[in-house]
Amino acid sequence: MKKLILSILLTGLLLSPAFMMGQITANAPTDGLYQNQGVINRVPMPLPSVRKADIMWSKRIWREIDFRQKMNNVFYFPTVPQQNRKSFITVIMDALKQGKITAYDLSSTDELLVPITYNEIISRQTDTIHKTLRRPYPPYDEYDTVIISSFDPTQVMRLRLKEDWYFDSKLSEMLVRIEAFCPVMLKERGGQQVPVPLFWVSYADARKVLARALAFNPANSAARLSYDDIFIKRLFESYIYKEQNMYDRRINAYATGVNAIRESNRIKRQMFNFEQYLWQY
Repeated sequence: MKKLILSILLTGLLLSPAFMMGQITANAPTDGLYQNQGVINRVPMPLPSVRKADIMWSKRIWREIDFRQKMNNVFYFPTVPQQNRKSFITVIMDALKQGKITAYDLSSTDELLVPITYNEIISRQTDTIHKTLRRPYPPYDEYDTVIISSFDPTQVMRLRLKEDWYFDSKLSEMLVRIEAFCPVMLKERGGQQVPVPLFWVSYADARKVLARALAFNPANSAARLSYDDIFIKRLFESYIYKEQNMYDRRINAYATGVNAIRESNRIKRQMFNFEQYLWQY
């Protein structure tokens, strides 16, 4: 009899709402007009083929996307995954952890040379700080403590792109090809936010992952966008911080403040004017 009563009580406990709290049911109701499964069967759009004989002009450009700009918020949000959507850095870190893409260590020339693992990336962003603090109560003695800060994806607020702009004589068109991208964290150091680049990823290698990752479409929720669509359609704001040059230097190496902005705009106009001057009207 006691065993029967104990069995009934245990069964009631297992079925209680308090015990089941936090568990996701398999028969969850549809939260929307239809069941949103995400872009799971999408493949990247084929890019135009490139022949060396058809390229009459090309230039390599490095640009930076700031997630804090209104048009670029789509890369930063949601900070917590929801409705099959993840932030850009969460998509990339999950793909690295699962081995779907390969990250490359930073180099002075931004070349993809040395692969780096997911665990190495996380360990490099784990900071251990030794501090001496004072207790707020008598006898107000001092004590040593260790503060460990782990990788925080919400601190990734910028993205660097390495692209090749070229004029295809066969298509008679100026085109652009993104070659690689680099997430950048903003860390607090000495009261200032310092950019800390993490790693480089080949864009061609990551396209399959990006094409299946949903991004928010502010204009129409029914027309679903992927992060690959955002790059292909150039749905972002950015500024040029380096062009291919003999000295391999960035703009901030020879211009600062307003002059750096003017230099960035000059490079942009130069590429635009090159295409315009090819034609006669």
